[in-house]
Amino acid sequence: MKTDRPSIQGTTPTYAPLPFLRNGIAQVAILVPDLDEAVRVYWEHFGIGPWHIYTYQRPLVREMSYRGAPADYAMRIALSYFGPMRVELIHQLSGDSIYTDHVREHGYGVHHFGLLVDDMDPALAAAKESGLDVTQDGSGFGLHGDGHYAYLDTERLIGVALELIERPSDRREPEAIYPPPEGED
Repeated sequence: MKTDRPSIQGTTPTYAPLPFLRNGIAQVAILVPDLDEAVRVYWEHFGIGPWHIYTYQRPLVREMSYRGAPADYAMRIALSYFGPMRVELIHQLSGDSIYTDHVREHGYGVHHFGLLVDDMDPALAAAKESGLDVTQDGSGFGLHGDGHYAYLDTERLIGVALELIERPSDRREPEAIYPPPEGED
């Protein structure tokens, strides 16, 4: 959906706003070197939690790609909320991924903003039409084999990656919760 809009130096091609940007940022994700330590610090120092912890790898994530090719990467993630904003902590475990790229190039810290989409296919088509490529994705992690995430190559444009998230209808039970619910160790 290209349009021509006046700019300071004349007319330059620009793109119409992408539909998945309308609802704003739903998630902030941070790469961490030690997930267990990070969730403890967020809980003890800031009261953010409880954290639901998962390991995203095969077979939990059924389909994975990295830079357009099938991939096999693994990461531990922890999910919680800070007010209405979901916070995701990510610790890369293995395989080539945009997380290892980011840590190598920039170190640990804020990696991406997550945007919720109802249907991934039209969202990816709109991104492609706007000139945004998918750098990494994964799907099939929901309880019923649904759920899909896809990272767009936006770091060079805005300094951070954007992740499109089609949440699963039902999530699997977390491997762990921190802090543990009362009565559990």
